Amino acid sequence: MSDKQSVFIIDDDEGVREGLAILLDSIGIDAQSFSSGSAFLDVYNENMTGCLVLDIRMPKMSGLEVQQKLKNLNCSLPIIFITGHGDIPMAVEAMRLGAIDFIRKPFDEQHLIDRINEALIFNESQHEKLLDKHKNKINIESLSSREREVFERVADGAMNKVIACDLNISERTVEVHRSHVMSKLGAKTLAHLVRSKIMYEQLN
Repeated sequence: MSDKQSVFIIDDDEGVREGLAILLDSIGIDAQSFSSGSAFLDVYNENMTGCLVLDIRMPKMSGLEVQQKLKNLNCSLPIIFITGHGDIPMAVEAMRLGAIDFIRKPFDEQHLIDRINEALIFNESQHEKLLDKHKNKINIESLSSREREVFERVADGAMNKVIACDLNISERTVEVHRSHVMSKLGAKTLAHLVRSKIMYEQLN
C-alpha cells in the first residue's frame, strides 16, 4: 500500500477519535482526525488517498450529508461508516450510495482494522487506475491534429482505406500516422487504442 495513504476519522466523539487514532498508529497506519464533516471538507482535496471512517450520526452535518458532498466532488475515498443500533436503516442507505461497509458500535477492533486494510488496498488500486487515465489523457492530447483524427477513426473501427478516403489522404499516410499514434500511446494492439479512447472519454 502507498505510504501516502491516511485514514481520515470523522467523529464528533473525541474519545472515539483518539482511540481509533491510537489503534491505527500502533499498527503503522497514518490517521488524521476531524470533529465534524465540515472540518474535513475544509481541507479535502482530490489528491488525498486512503479511506474515511465516518460516524453516521453527528450534529450539524450527518455522515450521510458528508458522503453526499464528497460524492458531488467526485471523491474516490472509500467510506466505512460507524453506526449505532438505531442507525442501521441510514447505514443501508449509505451503502446504496457507495459506502463499502458499516460497522456497529461497539465494534470489534480487528474487524475494523481488516476492513480498513481492504479499503486502503481498494483505494490504491483505484488511484493507480486514475493515474493511468490521466497519463493516457496527456498522451492523447500530445497527438498532432492529423494523428488525432486518425486515432479517433481507428479506435472507432474504421479501416485504413476508409480513413484515407474520409480525410482525403493516401492509405500509406494513414499507416504512418497510425504508427505514430501507436508509438505515442504505447499501444501494441487495436484493442489498446480502443481502451485508450474509452479512458479518455471517461475523463471528459
